[in-house]
Amino acid sequence: MYAIILLVLLVGLVGVFPGCDGGSQYAVHDPETRFKIATTTSLYDTGLWYVLEPIFEEYAGVELDIIYAGTGIALEYGRRGDVDALVVHDRAAEDKFISEGYGIDRRNFGYNFFLIAGQESDPAGIRGLTAAEAFKKIHDMGLSDPDAIRFVSRGDNSGTYSREKLIWKAAGFDYTTQIQGSGDWYVEAGKGMGPTLLMASEMQAYVLADISTYLSYTKANPLDIVSLVEQDSIFLNVYAAIAINPEKIPTAKIDIAVKFINWLMSEEVQNILATYGLEEYGRSLFNPIARGAEDGSINLPGFPPIDDYTVPVPSYTPPAT
Repeated sequence: MYAIILLVLLVGLVGVFPGCDGGSQYAVHDPETRFKIATTTSLYDTGLWYVLEPIFEEYAGVELDIIYAGTGIALEYGRRGDVDALVVHDRAAEDKFISEGYGIDRRNFGYNFFLIAGQESDPAGIRGLTAAEAFKKIHDMGLSDPDAIRFVSRGDNSGTYSREKLIWKAAGFDYTTQIQGSGDWYVEAGKGMGPTLLMASEMQAYVLADISTYLSYTKANPLDIVSLVEQDSIFLNVYAAIAINPEKIPTAKIDIAVKFINWLMSEEVQNILATYGLEEYGRSLFNPIARGAEDGSINLPGFPPIDDYTVPVPSYTPPAT
């Protein structure tokens, strides 16, 4: 009896599921190609990728997966083969990554600048100084009065953190022995740029930040710190795109990476960079790379050679075996 009931139930279920009766048929869905990039946090914190992502997806016919991380972590993702391309801003770290064979076809596509922000009252008196002079005053006064003078560092192996250490060196300090762990005045956040700015604002501390993220967070939150030092050639901050080398990481989607890098240098994206944030802030948050010739940035130390942002990446040709 129970066997008969079970048989009836099973027969009835045949009509419940599409295709089981040989009538309704559904085509197998062809999943979209996924293209993965790791990008510096400033492009995320400013919202720029929310604009660029759907444009590239439509242009290339792919699903773009974006991992937001500091440059150091992004480069590690590249070494592990977790992504197909990188967008970073630390030339020395990029050079090492490329020399190791992990990255190819680097091109620069935009830039902005760093600044030093702090409370309006500026207790260390750094307003208008050079970056190195400002860092020295923050250090000296922070050691003597850590309750009044503090500095919040990214402390996360990011491009901004690398630039901070470069400025400490320019100020005459050895970062490892004289700055890091030297007292309560120096605080390592271990966070992205946005959260680090919020932390510095809450602590009324000084902080090194890229101007784009600073402006974005000032408008959104707002921050209780102001820009105090901006005019210094060491503040130049250039963004680069790098393809992962398929000879090192065979799973890397090099053809899409080439298309991606050339697209970032295209007139379409350069126009977006030239206008992004203009209405809200009275200035664009990022500069298209060609603007360097107009504002004189091309003459600053660290500005890339012209071939690095004008010569398209050629189609990839596997090496002869």
